[in-house]
Amino acid sequence: MGINNTLKALADPIRRDILNYLKEGRMSAGEIVEKFPVTGASISRHLSVLKDADLIRDTREGKFIFYELNASVLEEIMLWITDLKGESYND
Repeated sequence: MGINNTLKALADPIRRDILNYLKEGRMSAGEIVEKFPVTGASISRHLSVLKDADLIRDTREGKFIFYELNASVLEEIMLWITDLKGESYND
């Protein structure tokens, strides 16, 4: 996916909060919904945007869907930002 989709996905505070929760480990959709004062449909849309940007992955287990971070895309963004700053990634 392009960097535009990634940056758009990261622009929303709820989506950033979802990513912060997922850095602790995978979570079911229901567990994620419980963390926010918005509807399940709204969280579902946020998860869809994050998935389309390849920032998260989902796995179906029975009737549950579990989400986890896709760290490789985040790493690519970090490298790109570091390059913009004119630094090496290991500085």
